[in-house]
Amino acid sequence: MAYQAHSTAIVDDGAEIGEGTRIWHWVHISGGARIGERCSFGQNVYIGNDVTIGNNVKVQNNVSIYDAVTLEDDVFCGPSMVFTNVNNPRSHVSRKDEYRRTVVRRGASIGANATVVCGHEVGEFAFVGAGAVVTRDIPAYALVVGSPAKRIGWICQCGERLPDTTGAHTCEHCGAQYQLEPDTCRRAV
Repeated sequence: MAYQAHSTAIVDDGAEIGEGTRIWHWVHISGGARIGERCSFGQNVYIGNDVTIGNNVKVQNNVSIYDAVTLEDDVFCGPSMVFTNVNNPRSHVSRKDEYRRTVVRRGASIGANATVVCGHEVGEFAFVGAGAVVTRDIPAYALVVGSPAKRIGWICQCGERLPDTTGAHTCEHCGAQYQLEPDTCRRAV
């Protein structure tokens, strides 16, 4: 077995799990899930059938990743954050054919107790603050907080906040270069 799973974990037949992935206490991975290499799933995580997870993804305790969610490489999901997959759920109405896809792009981080409402994209290296509620697409490198989540700045791919002014900037911590505009942040090549 190329991955490690705690004895209390349930990994359904058919799940694809990459080498070096660690699955901790009371995790349930559904049979249709596709998971990359070197991932870590903390205690009490649930992963649905129609879920794709890239390499080196860290999912902290008490996170449920329901059907129609894709996490690209190097995504971080903080403790007890939430994904949804139906926009207007009702107990007495089946809406399984109405799931809205959610994509979290490479390197993005989602803080503890945040909620990502279905049908949206969290851009590359974006940072969703603890407790934020994502109700629209989040651009790459955006730092968002609040309910609903609003951009309060830009963040480097190393996780440090960038200056609030437009123009060319170099991260003081790692030296990465960016071009900041009022509504976009691009990594300079």
